Parts: sequence; structure tokens; C-alpha cells
Amino acid sequence: MLDIEADVREVFADGGPLARKIPGYRARTQQIELAEAISRAIRDRGTLVAEAGTGTGKTFAYLVPVLMHGGKALISTGTKTLQDQLFARDLPAVRDALGLPVTTALLKGRSNYVCHYHLERTVGDGRLASRAEVAQLRKIERFAKVTRSGDKAELAEVPENADIWHRVTSTRDNCLGSDCPSYRECFVMQARKRAVEADVVVVNHALFLADLALKDEGITDLLPAADTVVFDEAHQLPAAATRFLGESVSSHQLLEFARDAIVTGLSHARESADWPVLGQAVEQATRELCLSCAAVDKMPGQRSTFDQLPNLEEFGAAVRKVIEAVHALGRILAAAGERHPDLELVAKRGPDLIARLARWTEACEGAAAAPGGAQAEEGGAPEVPAEFDDGWVRWVETGNGHVRLHTAPLSVAQAFSQYRPAGQAWILTSATLSVREDFSHFTRQLGLYGAETGRWESPFDYATNGRLFVPHGVPSPQDPRFTEGFVEALLPVLAASRGSALVLCTTLRAVDRVAELLQEAFRERGWEWPLFKQGERSRRELLERFRTSQHAVLVGSASFWEGIDVPGDALTLVAIDKLPFAPPDDPVLDARIRACKKRGGNPFFEYQLPEAAIALKQGAGRLIRTEKDWGVLMVADRRLVEKPYGKLLWRGLPPFTRTRSVEDVEAFYAQRAGAA
Repeated sequence: MLDIEADVREVFADGGPLARKIPGYRARTQQIELAEAISRAIRDRGTLVAEAGTGTGKTFAYLVPVLMHGGKALISTGTKTLQDQLFARDLPAVRDALGLPVTTALLKGRSNYVCHYHLERTVGDGRLASRAEVAQLRKIERFAKVTRSGDKAELAEVPENADIWHRVTSTRDNCLGSDCPSYRECFVMQARKRAVEADVVVVNHALFLADLALKDEGITDLLPAADTVVFDEAHQLPAAATRFLGESVSSHQLLEFARDAIVTGLSHARESADWPVLGQAVEQATRELCLSCAAVDKMPGQRSTFDQLPNLEEFGAAVRKVIEAVHALGRILAAAGERHPDLELVAKRGPDLIARLARWTEACEGAAAAPGGAQAEEGGAPEVPAEFDDGWVRWVETGNGHVRLHTAPLSVAQAFSQYRPAGQAWILTSATLSVREDFSHFTRQLGLYGAETGRWESPFDYATNGRLFVPHGVPSPQDPRFTEGFVEALLPVLAASRGSALVLCTTLRAVDRVAELLQEAFRERGWEWPLFKQGERSRRELLERFRTSQHAVLVGSASFWEGIDVPGDALTLVAIDKLPFAPPDDPVLDARIRACKKRGGNPFFEYQLPEAAIALKQGAGRLIRTEKDWGVLMVADRRLVEKPYGKLLWRGLPPFTRTRSVEDVEAFYAQRAGAA
């Protein structure tokens, strides 16, 4: 039997294939040990949960054993950006260094590929919102004629978030499948064919979890079977699985279904039915559904859990009325479907909307039937009893004249783990999976109870190159003056760093206020440094401007806590306002806290604190990305050093030298400036 582990060590050794082929490569003990552990897990068809600190080189550490063991492999990433980088840069580099005849493929969700049918319809329709969209459409037309993949990421001239893409890509609802006149040229089908034939397929978590969700519906042709699955950025999986294994239905979807049915019916089967009357019935029922939720004492955009609905009986009746109206319209659409593909497409949406709504009526009936589910008081509304628990979390999001009904699983452990085929190796890796070397929070969430776990520390010298600064004098996070105090403590550090800072806030409201206060301070001090704020431009554009500007400051929230790689002097300060505890109004978190309390657990230590620890490690990880990087991690939340649980959090961070003195921080920057 071949000793693949020994061969893996040789590949990573000084003078080995990687060193010979890849400029700047050098052997790292942590990387070799991680690669050996991954190789054993692949050999044994086991599960390995591997935390690898920044700089370990985890990408090569899993690519080498994956390619050397052979067989079919899926590599799933947290973001499409990393997916593209892995496919276009890292995977070819390792394959070429090893000299192996490995075939590769890139596979994304269908919304990433130009659809010939919808592109042709959009061109023929001619109704676009602006001249800019007309110009974008022409570029997409030209692109579709020359591209091999049809992947919109390849067309940099049209932003990936541009509205025009919605009109020229397909969804599960509006795809004609094998009935499409362009089926043979379909970019999605071609990408899936290449994925079936390739040895290594690079996907992302969204696609992997969509495949898992479809398997639950009996559909199994989205992703090819594999011997090994690698999950990079695996810390994102629990939250992503919660989103993808849940579902939502909104008044916007219902009204759009009604409008599309009216337009399509009048265009292709005018005499078959009174389309306006059928559509208006759906619209009227949808408005009544909105009214049944309107009495919730919440601001628009806020969320109300199932048990906060003002009248469960009225709500259930409103949902049933929508179902009846959608069914009546859908039945006529289906009967007329043979007349034109567009009629069939709209008709397909009806059963899915009905199925999603029906699960809400079933929940209403289940709650009413459970012990304690009768009328709360004479003339009152039925309450959702504590005994009612079907394993799902339900909440209603209200807006100005619209509602969205959300459903999510209380736990994703069973669903995530049960679809793993026998004999398939799973590798889950990230820089942030454990809490003080304990992986149980992560493995419990995904049902990976028998997984092997391992940690490999970063090779970076954090003690020399970094400082963890928790300033004195900042008000407590609950104090209304906290944000002002945070900015006041931040300003001398910014003066010492001369910008080059990423300011991470825990809420969007804080982002706005911090940016406003910094703008005033910059003006008063005459600092002509670029100040960027989340929401002003796309995330990608903000990051590009931040990287290429001198002395820039970027203020952001959730999406900026991870996936940001700004090496060098462009980023020497990461400032965090508060410890990143999940917001208390999160319905899924609230339900999980209640479930934990019900079984006698401590939700703060079992759930909230581990989640905050992982998020804090992610934010801290933005600072030092290479061996030459340096800087200060500032956390203004004094609970980090004053609360007993704070020790659990800072001990989970990289081993920075710690200080509470702003003079120490200023001296650190002065020393670095002198060394430069």
C-alpha cells in the first residue's frame, strides 16, 4: 500500500515540488501537520474539524492530499470570491506543482449564469429602467456570444449586483428546463456537465446547502457524488445552513405572482379566463394577510415571533384565504399552460407558494390543538402554548404595507449530517472554529458528534507585531454615551496610526453615528484622510478604494468582520466598538435560548458566548495577514477585561501583547514608524 502521508510530507518539504514551483514558498511545520491529518481523514473516510490560524497555509494543506488521494472531490467555500480565487489560482498552482493530470470544474448557482432564453426575451422586450441598463444589456449580449462559461463574474464591466442580471438569468421558478429552446447551449447545464466529468469541483456553501435542501424534497441532481468534501471557511456553515434549510414567503412574491399571471394570461390566453379578476383575488387576500399582521406593535422592518401575532386565529384564516386565491389562479394557469411556455412558468410558482403557506396554517392548527392552545381569555386570541414545539422557528417581518413570513429550523444538526453518504470523507477547516480549544459548540450545531478535531496555531509573531488595546474611561456598552466615548478613545490611536484603520461596529446604526463623529473630528483636526462608510458603495468597491488609498479609514458592520484581506501598511489598526453578541431580537437566537433554558442549560455559556468568541476572532483576524504585518487591535468594550467571562474571549484571540495604556499604543506606532 502506498504511504501517501510520507509523500505528502515530501511535497511540503524544503526542496519539494511546492518549493520548486511556487515563488516564495517555504516549509511550515503547522502546514505539514495539518496536511498529514487531512490525508489520514481522507484515507479513513472520516470527519476532521481543523482550526488553522492565519498564515498556516490551509488551502495548500488540503489541496495537496485531496489531489494525491485521487477520487472525486468537492471543495466548498464560504464566498464566491474565494471560490473564484481557489479555482483560478490556488488549484492550478498545486496541480501543476504535483504534475498530476487532474481535471477541475467551477460550479455556482444558476443565478450566476447568463440565460439565453431570458436574455433574448429581455432584448426583445426593450423595456428597461435607464440608459445605463440598455448599455449593460448590450455588454451582456456581446459577452454571451464569446464566453465559454456564461459566469457573470467574468464580465467586470457590469457589476455583479446590477439589477439587469435579474432579467437575464434564471431561477428555479422560471427555468424551462429541457423544454427551453436554448437547452443545448445552456450555461448552467454545461457547467453541471463539466462538474460531473471533473475530478475536483469547486462550489460554495450556498450551492452545497441548496443541494442539501433539494435532497429533502427528493431532488438529487444539483451536485455530483464525491468521495471527499472539503468545507473551507467552515465557521459560516451553521448560520448558512439555518438560512438555506428554512424558507420564506412574502407579500411581494404573492403580488408579483398575481401581476405576472394577469400579464401573461392576457398576452397568451386572453379568452381562457377573466385574468384581472383572478389576479385581483390574490391581491386582495394578500392585503388582508398584511392587515392581520399590522397590529403587531413593531416598527416597520422589525420582526415578530409566531407567539407575538395579535390574533392567531385571524392570521390563520387570512393565510388560508391566500392559499385558496393562489390555487384558483394557479389551476387556470396550469390548464392554459400548453398555449405558451410563459404560462407554464408562472403556473409552476403556484404550488410552491401554496406549500410554503400551508406550513403556516398547519402550525396555527398545531398550536391551537396543543395543551394550553385554547382561547387565552374570553374574546381573546389563541395563544401559542409553551408545549407547542415542532422544531421550527417562525417569525413575521413587517414593513410599509408588506409582510414576509420566515421559517427556520431550531437545529440544523440532523438535516446537515444525515445526507452525508456512507464512506464520504469530510474536512471542515477555518481559522475560527473552537472556543478556548473546545470544538463542541461548532460540532454540536452541525451534528458532527464523532468528528476528529485539531488545532494548528498561526506561525505569526503576534506578541512582537501586535497590541491588544482596551482603553480606560470608555462608558459601558449600555450607556447612551458609549459611541461618543468610543470615538473619543479612538481618535488618539488614529492620530498615531495616521489612519490605515478598519473600524468594526456591531450595528448599522453605530456605523452611521461613528462615521458622522469621525467626519466632524477629521474636519476639526484638518485630517484629509479618506473616510469610507458601509452602504455608500458596494462592499467590493469600498474595499478596493480602502486598499489603494493612503491613510484611509473604513467604517463597517457585519459583512466587514470577515473575508477582508488587506496586507501591509494599508491596515495597521482594527478598532471594534462592542463585543459581537448576537442581537436579542433575532428570532432564531431567541428560540434557541428558550429551548436551552427549557432543558436546563445555560444559553449564555452554551450559545451566546461561544458565538461572540468566534465572531471576535474573525474581526481580530483582519489585522495581521502576513508575517510582515503589524498593528493594533482596539476593543472599546471594557467587559473584555472587567467581566469574568471576558477572559474566555481574550484568551481565544491571537497572543497579542496586551495594554490599557494609550501611551503604550502611541509608543508602539512611533517605534514602527522609526523602524520603517
